[in-house]
Amino acid sequence: MISKADTVWVLVATILVVLMTMPGLALFYGGMVRAKNVLSVFMQVFMTFCLIALLWAIFGYSLAFSGSGAFIGGFDRLFMQGITVDSVAATFSKGVYIPEFAYFAFQLTFACITPCLIVGAFAERMKFSAVLLFVVFWFIAAYLPIAHMVWFWAGPDAYTDAEAGAAAGAAAGFLFQKGALDFAGGTVVHVNAGIAGLVGCLFAGKRLGYGRIAMPPHNLPMVMIGTSLLWVGWFGFNAGSNLEANGLAAQVILNTILATAAAALAWSCAEWAHRGTPTVLGAASGAVAGLVAVTPACGWVGPMGAICIGFIAGLVCLFAVTRLKAIFGYDDSLDVFGVHGVGGIVGAILTAVFCDPALGGTGVYDYVANATAEYSITSQLVAQLWAVGTTIIWSGVVSVAGFALIDRSIGLRVSEDQERAGLDTHAHGESAYT
Repeated sequence: MISKADTVWVLVATILVVLMTMPGLALFYGGMVRAKNVLSVFMQVFMTFCLIALLWAIFGYSLAFSGSGAFIGGFDRLFMQGITVDSVAATFSKGVYIPEFAYFAFQLTFACITPCLIVGAFAERMKFSAVLLFVVFWFIAAYLPIAHMVWFWAGPDAYTDAEAGAAAGAAAGFLFQKGALDFAGGTVVHVNAGIAGLVGCLFAGKRLGYGRIAMPPHNLPMVMIGTSLLWVGWFGFNAGSNLEANGLAAQVILNTILATAAAALAWSCAEWAHRGTPTVLGAASGAVAGLVAVTPACGWVGPMGAICIGFIAGLVCLFAVTRLKAIFGYDDSLDVFGVHGVGGIVGAILTAVFCDPALGGTGVYDYVANATAEYSITSQLVAQLWAVGTTIIWSGVVSVAGFALIDRSIGLRVSEDQERAGLDTHAHGESAYT
């Protein structure tokens, strides 16, 4: 049975995730760079979204969500073959389905926004052509395998009895088989992109004058508007991942609000205590850290667990973007690793703790027994570490290979004169302000 209510919710959630990217992420990133580079960031985010959307339709969806391999999918849906208005995709309830077109479009937005996150790490210094080449390489070699490993399964109706459940589990993605929980993309999206961003900023090198001259955000109102749009769009990102319009989707929305609020307050209060003033940039960064950290946990934890995750993530990510970056001296322009990478790791690990029903979590449902299974924090923590570790290594290796190949072929970085003049005029022949 196809649920019209669930279908409507997934379609609305899809639109909200597009809103997250354009204009949300574009404004958030654009406001944080210098005025001479704002259009370059807009263009990188916009064109990355467009490029990945087409690749998703041609082969991306098929490699992520078809076949029976543990690490990558098959070619069952190559060029969208077999997807019609009548084909269906499973939700998380037995006997409840949504149109496959709706699921396809929803997952498309995830595939598109993830490489868009990466560009913030090396903003203001990388060639536009190098950015586009890298996101294509990384999408194929990193995003699609990780998405398949974490999210690919046969659906709840395949778990009719123990034997059928074992067979369905054996055909699922590698990390799904390990029992990893990632409700909306903590590993698939944020850790994955964060590691790629860290590798990218190391390969690109520091911006000219980094550490010697001030490089403040050129437009903090733009940053705050972008943050607010991200927060609104994130309801589609997180609650849409439930695929059903029910009580759990409502709880996910609540968790997304509470974790974000806790993280923004934690970051701002810590900043206030340390430097004497709470900043708009700090509040915005804290909010995004909370959104990132609650993403893998949002459908597995209760509201109090979400608050704890947000509070912890706000403090840990603040440390990462201030102290950790200073200690190691890398120039992660817009703190992609410090917020998305670190926040995603924190959220993925804490999911194991606060998923426990004894701490207000949902526990893990056993589709064979049709009941919540007995829960062990230790066992789940091992599964989460498998997911985090695999994503870090996989994305790291792919990113090193991608950036190295591009650097040796067309080069990664613009010239010093072009960087001083700004990427807007050099790469696009335009200026944001006159």
